[in-house]
Amino acid sequence: MRDDGDAAQHGPTPPPAGRHRSRGASVRWPRRAAVALAALAGLLAAQPASAAAPAPPLPDIGSPLQPAPTLAGRPPVSGPLRSPGGPFLYDDHGRVVTLHGVNVVYKRPPYEVYPDPGQPWNFTAADASLMARLGFNVVRLGMTWSGLEPGTARANDPAICRRGTPRNPGQFNKSILDRYLAHLAQTVDLLGRYHIYSILDMHQDVYNEEFDGEGAPAWAVCTDGRRPTKPPGRWSLEYATAAAGAAYHNFWTNDVVGDLQGQYDMVWGDVAAYFRSNPWVLGYDPFNEPFSISIVTLGNEHFDRQLECFYTGSAHVGSLLHGAPTLQCPRHDPANGVIPTILAHDPHHLIFDEPDNYASRGYPTFLGSMDFPNLVYNVHIYCGARNPYTGNPTDVPACAAQDASSLVQRAADRPHMASPEQPGGPAWFVTEFGATDSAGLLTAFTTFADAELVGWTYWAWKYYDDPTGSRAEALLGSDGVLFPTARVLSRTYAEAIAGQPLSTSFAPSTGRFTLTYTPNPSVRAPTVIFVPTAIHYPRGYCARVTGAAVTSRPGSVLLEVANRSVTGPVTVTVTAGACARSPATAAVGRPELGHNGA
Repeated sequence: MRDDGDAAQHGPTPPPAGRHRSRGASVRWPRRAAVALAALAGLLAAQPASAAAPAPPLPDIGSPLQPAPTLAGRPPVSGPLRSPGGPFLYDDHGRVVTLHGVNVVYKRPPYEVYPDPGQPWNFTAADASLMARLGFNVVRLGMTWSGLEPGTARANDPAICRRGTPRNPGQFNKSILDRYLAHLAQTVDLLGRYHIYSILDMHQDVYNEEFDGEGAPAWAVCTDGRRPTKPPGRWSLEYATAAAGAAYHNFWTNDVVGDLQGQYDMVWGDVAAYFRSNPWVLGYDPFNEPFSISIVTLGNEHFDRQLECFYTGSAHVGSLLHGAPTLQCPRHDPANGVIPTILAHDPHHLIFDEPDNYASRGYPTFLGSMDFPNLVYNVHIYCGARNPYTGNPTDVPACAAQDASSLVQRAADRPHMASPEQPGGPAWFVTEFGATDSAGLLTAFTTFADAELVGWTYWAWKYYDDPTGSRAEALLGSDGVLFPTARVLSRTYAEAIAGQPLSTSFAPSTGRFTLTYTPNPSVRAPTVIFVPTAIHYPRGYCARVTGAAVTSRPGSVLLEVANRSVTGPVTVTVTAGACARSPATAAVGRPELGHNGA
């Protein structure tokens, strides 16, 4: 998680403007600016749901388990998703798929969640059922290198950390890795029973516990003799310490005999091989929030060269964005980087590669084209004007404006990452945002995301005594009660669209949803829209369509729409309450709480 806020309080000072400035033209966003400004104008004056229809109570962890909603007994979306080129993900029917969900990351031993009653990392069917009731269809599920390959050597072991040609450091234990992955698979399978995909996230913040972070095992900490220091204040200040900087540097340059990148890639290959046939694994996030102190000292153009070499390996180098110099990888980098290693063991699932850490605040990134299949441009969005401890915005409009600008900047990057494998650039996805109990900020961000037609996973499901997080980040409290922000994140949205989406919007204060898309005549499967009836439509909802027909039952949690037009566009509007009598009315119904919409 990135939670740096003002640099003076929270972390390393961002590089000078000149070191961040791209060589391309500035980003323009006329249509999106109008949407953003409208959201900003309304968020401070936003009122609770409707005076005439008080919001019903939210479900909680103690609510009766409910099966995931289905259509004729089938999940609305299932199986591997594709990223063939362009901004969207597709299912096997050829439909555009939208994903909404949360992060579940446990950053202390055992560095994962799984069913284990009585333990703080316990993850149960009640969690998965509650997520499904909110409409979540994906979880970014944390794991760590230290959990997979803890080793036995201590930090700064000279047998690992001296300079020289990389070789096997002898820290791998297959039985430990298999036990860890078996626990992880329990959680993946539990989520899958509720039709929720998992993105397996190799999480780290500030590299290792030596720097009050987590991620790398102790044996992979090489600080060149620098002793860790503990700056007073926010945990993220340790990013800027000399010892943490050296540890990151030795990883990115792979210049010690312990072959840090080689071992990291090898473990990723084992993870991919283990899950290659799991239908509810959506894909892999190779490295959370890549960081190097060189971003500050030399600029992110320098570090992004190292980062792209880490992803591709020296034998598969691509090109950087914004006219940056030709790539030249550190001489000891593996020939095959983490992406080709994963693909060699699992050619089916997606790979969610991230730009450098400062991209979350809208700074330009130079990470560029990589000629591999299955890539998804994976971005985080956080603003700087936030409280150092709670994570809440100190200036909601300023925070919302920065989030909007950052999202548009990342959208502008994406098509320039095109490759022969992915013409039009990779698909994209926001795997972190939020970490706040500010409903205003979340309303603004989700409005921006709708305008950009991009999916997301909120940070985070639970606080889990997060050592590198923010106190207000949880969606679900330790008492098992959802925070009010769940009403913003539980949204009416199209999980699968039988055509090309043009626009969508949802207003949690009123329940009004709109979708416009151009139908694809080659797609035979229906458009499927999740409708959180128990949360936003206590008196039922009205669905009106043009160019298509509603084929689901009135009041269904899954609104099914079959195309009739071959040219389009198709429009779908959902509003709270009964339909006014009109020939255009397609469906109306009072929801049956607990009804699965089949």
